[in-house]
Amino acid sequence: MSEKSTFYLVFEEILPEAIKKTIKVKEILKKGEIKTINEAVEKMGLSRSAYYKYKDYVFPFYEASRGKIITLSLLLEHKVGVLSKVLNTVAEDSGSIMAINQCIPLHGVVNTTLSIETKNLTVDLEALLDKLRIIDGVKCLEVLGHV
Repeated sequence: MSEKSTFYLVFEEILPEAIKKTIKVKEILKKGEIKTINEAVEKMGLSRSAYYKYKDYVFPFYEASRGKIITLSLLLEHKVGVLSKVLNTVAEDSGSIMAINQCIPLHGVVNTTLSIETKNLTVDLEALLDKLRIIDGVKCLEVLGHV
């Protein structure tokens, strides 16, 4: 990749099949389900040349955010302990809170922005986001961006 590469977040639904299959090949190789690239591309119905063309340019969002600072917007119920549970969940997975910004509660909910350093996370970012989403009192969670 060149030094001036631009990164985009896109929904999987709009990606061409070759890119989707390349991502799946990388996943099954990473999980150790299949040992060789040849077997993996054959299983996915992808040519080796297509795999090698895209493999260094596609990766899950959590890999792109590893070692970065990710900013989240959360809509939390205004009740005791909700923010504490969010912060403890981040800490349990070795995320480091860099900044917290919380508005005054309106209509029983409070808008909170968290910036989290991800370099020491013990789980991938998607797993952490899933844990945060299921906390009782977390009404909405969105990734605003990362640097």
